[in-house]
Order: sequence, then structure tokens, then C-alpha cells
Amino acid sequence: MSSAPVHDDRPLGLTVHSLPEPSGPLQTATVNTRGGRLRMLLVMLVCAAPVIASYFTYYVIRPDGRRNFGELIDPQRPLPSVQAQTLDNKPVVLTALKGQWLFVSVAGGVCDDACQHHLYLQRQLREGLGKEKDRLDWVWLINDDAAVNQALLPALKDATVLRVPAVELAKWLPAEKGHVLTDHLFLVDPLGNLMMRFPADMAADTALKAKRDLDRLMRAAQFWDRAGRD
Repeated sequence: MSSAPVHDDRPLGLTVHSLPEPSGPLQTATVNTRGGRLRMLLVMLVCAAPVIASYFTYYVIRPDGRRNFGELIDPQRPLPSVQAQTLDNKPVVLTALKGQWLFVSVAGGVCDDACQHHLYLQRQLREGLGKEKDRLDWVWLINDDAAVNQALLPALKDATVLRVPAVELAKWLPAEKGHVLTDHLFLVDPLGNLMMRFPADMAADTALKAKRDLDRLMRAAQFWDRAGRD
């Protein structure tokens, strides 16, 4: 004769178990993925730090009463990905100029007196930076198809001279109201963003104020860019 089943009236106990941790190759892969992401984040922060610091120094930590001579451009206008040409007709994409500060003038190939004055100021202000001058590339953007006066070429040996369609330059570079692009000098940062427009018809005496702007920017972004081009 079989015995009756025994009923257990005790409450049912519930135990929550955590999921098993990955082990072996799976655990190693997980750790490596996390480590790789962390390293990538650290590299990005290190690369961005000089940029953030230089902009913070120049735009925020400025003693009261100090004013820049050039007009800061806001919002940013990045270098356009347009096709340019060297004087010997080699194609160049304008964005290839990134990596250095760019001191830019615009004029036709004939290069009238105003154009030559700008080229002179660009060269002199760059030379005035002393040991920092190789961080600033002075650039002449020619906005037409006119031939360049051969007598100018020896003085342009340290300059970057490119032909760029006038319509593309007009989209990128803003002239002050009542003026045209050829009246101004412009400054582009190493990331390729148009940063500053200098006043129209800058004279030799007021150029000293532009030099102070350049000096401050070179100090603020000392480890941001590289000297010279590869």
C-alpha cells in the first residue's frame, strides 16, 4: 500500500542569479574592445585639446580693453573642396592647404598696385613672426585667367599662388559692406576655417596692429599646427 504524497506548506523561495560573466576568448575580446574604445577616446581628446585651448585663450581669456584688429568671422566658413590650379597648371584641391595658418589675399593675375601692396604686407608680416613664420603660409588666390607678371615671381618664391574660380571665392570669403574681396586680407586657421578678415585698404602703419593679432594667435595655438609643408 503506497503512502499519500506529502504536501510541503513552506513558501517557495526565489533566488536571483546573475548572468555568467564571459570567460576565456570571449572575455578577452570584450576587454580589448573596451580598451580600444577608451584609447581612441583619449587620442581624440589629446588631439582636440590644443584646438580647444587656443580658441579658449584667444576668444575668452583676454584682458579687458584688448581688442583684435581683424574682424572675427562667425559662423565658421571652412575651406571649400574646389579645384584650383598652380601657375604651372597642376590641379590642387583647396582643402589640401589645411594644416597651417593661411594668410590670404585675392586679386587678378595682372596684380595692380593694391595687389602688390597686399603681397608686400603678407610677406613682411610673415617675416615679422621670426622663428614662427613657417607656421604661416601666405597665399595669393588669383580669381581670373590673366597671366601673372613674370617680374613678380622672384618675390613669390615663398608664397602659395593658386588660381581659383571667382564664383567659388565669392561664396567662401565675405567682403565688408561697401568693399570687394580684393580689398581685404584674410586669415584661415589650421583646421581650414576662415577665422579673421582684416580691414580694407590696410596701410603699412596699421599693419602693426595686424601683426599683434598674428603674434597672439601663434602663441595661443603653439602646438596646434606644424611648420612648413611636407
